[in-house]
Amino acid sequence: MRSLSIYDMDKTVIRRASWTHWLFHYARTEAPLRLLLAPLLALPLMGYALGTHDRKALKQATQRILMGRRAPRAKVERAAQRFADGFGARQELAGALAAIAADRAAGHELWLATASCRYFVEALAARWGFDQVIATDNFWDGDDLTPMIRGENCYEMGKLRKILAALQARPADVIFTSDHLSDLPVFDWADRQVVANPHAPLRRVALARGWPVFDWAATGSRTAG
Repeated sequence: MRSLSIYDMDKTVIRRASWTHWLFHYARTEAPLRLLLAPLLALPLMGYALGTHDRKALKQATQRILMGRRAPRAKVERAAQRFADGFGARQELAGALAAIAADRAAGHELWLATASCRYFVEALAARWGFDQVIATDNFWDGDDLTPMIRGENCYEMGKLRKILAALQARPADVIFTSDHLSDLPVFDWADRQVVANPHAPLRRVALARGWPVFDWAATGSRTAG
């Protein structure tokens, strides 16, 4: 592999975080009666705020509420495609799409690495032309999706470990693009860092380390190299 360009997704390629939007999209389009259970989301959210739930447990609990203990593959795939065509199209950032296109033209292999769940991210990644997806993986029971997460939540060091597990060898050049300080392990591992739409803590680190910063939520894109 000559070169690899890895992108985070939420607030990097798209304007908003995807998880809650996905859950409500699925419930609204495929299981509308589950919307009646939406007030129960307060319980795992409160647990997360109090430290009794980590991010993995929070995802499992919220998915169980709005998608159920079993979600048929056909419904998941149909909802995921509609989500990519709707939410993905509305929220994708023009600057991010320009950077992805420039990286593709420069011959970089394109990976999308996100804490969101693979079962809906793959439709988004296909929309943008990514070659591979690194994401949080759920257990499937035959053709039924379960809320249980297999292995690590793809976040912080977990994201780096998943990227490394997917590589057969170190690429000659690795570019990593993200908006959030939680991705610092991947930033530090990469050869080149691109900071897009950063929150304040990452902006401070980027400025201190001399990393390029872009606001794709407004205007501006990166020239690949």
